[in-house]
Amino acid sequence: MTTRRKADTFRSTLIDDGPSTDLSRRQLLQVGGAALAAHALAPRAAAAQETPRRGGVFRIRGEEPTSGFDPHLVVNHHRIATNLSFTHSRLVKVKAGPMVTPGTLPLEPDLAESWSQPNDRTYVFKLRKGVRWHNKPPVNGRELTADDVKYTYDRFLQIKGNPNRSTLGAIEKIDVLDRSTVKFTLTEPFGWFLDYLANTVTWIVPREAVEHFGDLRRAEACIGTGPWMLERYEPNTRLTFVRNKDYFVPGLPYADGIEVTVDEDPSSRMASWLAGRYDFAPEYGQCVRRVDLSVARQRKQGLRTQEFVVLFGAIIAMKLDREPFRDVRVRRALAMSLDWKQIIETNAWSMGHGVPNPTIPAALREWSIPIDQLTPLGRRIYGRDVPEAKRLLAEAGLAGGFKTPVEATMGWSPDYVDELQVTMQGWKEAGIDAELRNKEFGAFVASTIFGKFDKLMHSLRGGSPIPDVALQVTHVPGEALNASGVDDPKLTEMIRLQRRTLDVAKRREIVFDIQRYLAEQVYYSYGPSVNTVCAWEPYVRNFAPNIGHDYGGRLMAAWLAK
Repeated sequence: MTTRRKADTFRSTLIDDGPSTDLSRRQLLQVGGAALAAHALAPRAAAAQETPRRGGVFRIRGEEPTSGFDPHLVVNHHRIATNLSFTHSRLVKVKAGPMVTPGTLPLEPDLAESWSQPNDRTYVFKLRKGVRWHNKPPVNGRELTADDVKYTYDRFLQIKGNPNRSTLGAIEKIDVLDRSTVKFTLTEPFGWFLDYLANTVTWIVPREAVEHFGDLRRAEACIGTGPWMLERYEPNTRLTFVRNKDYFVPGLPYADGIEVTVDEDPSSRMASWLAGRYDFAPEYGQCVRRVDLSVARQRKQGLRTQEFVVLFGAIIAMKLDREPFRDVRVRRALAMSLDWKQIIETNAWSMGHGVPNPTIPAALREWSIPIDQLTPLGRRIYGRDVPEAKRLLAEAGLAGGFKTPVEATMGWSPDYVDELQVTMQGWKEAGIDAELRNKEFGAFVASTIFGKFDKLMHSLRGGSPIPDVALQVTHVPGEALNASGVDDPKLTEMIRLQRRTLDVAKRREIVFDIQRYLAEQVYYSYGPSVNTVCAWEPYVRNFAPNIGHDYGGRLMAAWLAK
């Protein structure tokens, strides 16, 4: 069986990583301020032998913001977050650049200049002075203040229908101490607090835009403090972003703009890339499907590439309060019949390169438990065994198998559809005959993922690169994304314990124990993740990939040497 240890052997084909410069959360809190910001934003010496060039436009194949531009009204999916990453800012963000190993998520200041933690439940942030909103009505370039931060998080916590609300549910109150200082008081210690502030749903938003437009769904309401501004939005065609000349980091961004082209057909976008219309590979995360990799390398001399395990993968939810999924034997049979190796071998993205996922995706390499560290029963779930799956079904009174509807959307991608077909075939071989019910993408992400399905759902997960997301939001009663309807008091207490444990090593032990427990319970089943290839043209400098939707963060300090 392939384990995470094997997957961790991948290395960059571009440059050697050199000494690690990642900082711990404790070091980050101690250093705080402008000195850390300067360190974090400085281009790596080895990658900066030449002087960065201003100008040019990055051309990428990107995403249509199907559900609009309001980060507080939708889940953290790629179609909105990748676009907002060009225009908006957070208090803190994930560091980007060639120094950062994909799958690691060191934090650095964004709108916050520094911060302190007076006690386990209090964080005080000092904002950068002179930060201005985009010079667009109705905000018109005014200066950002601590009131904007308070307004944003009050709205995040209070607006009806925010599926991400619970990620910051530990906030008890927010106080503005002065024009550039804001204090967060938590209900209890929360080990993931800074990570969630860096998530691609916690963008700071202006009150005026919400009051003028009613919400932030419209393109005209896409107003932030980020490195680029949305200049034009042509639905289902392209988005054009232009450089924010008033951006708060002097000299950045280097590029004058970003042109995002919407193209939902893998063959068409691959042809466009080969024809020179994009500066990066055309799949999500600037990746190239492995089935296309050899052609790309033949056609593009000097192509830069780097391999890493993607965050996203399939998630299968089962209605635990309905037959036959009340019975853990049925759930184990379903998971045991999933042919993850066949998915990896046959999918155009992977072509044999990928890893199985426990509860926390393997891409989160510091927190995802290696499969060989699960219990014997947990390991067996990942070692596909159709006869054992049939035996379990017979033991549960389903010797002849059973039929069930499965709800999904073809809107993810054609390659996702291929994976779904392999998954359903694997189920059928064990006697689980699934009838596909396809939903339009917008309807699916507005209803099905929130548990509005009959018995079985197949989808993708992987929007937020925070280990706690895989535990809290899908397993705790009352959570909007607890699609299976998990209600396990023992599990809930374990999840709460790891959240309030500030010592990272101790928290990791708890998180590993949770994953061992969940592998046996099978409240969800998980498909594998691809070991993918990110690719970019040789004239793109100071760029490196990572997991997550922060395209803007990774392009901000990159430049075009042509």
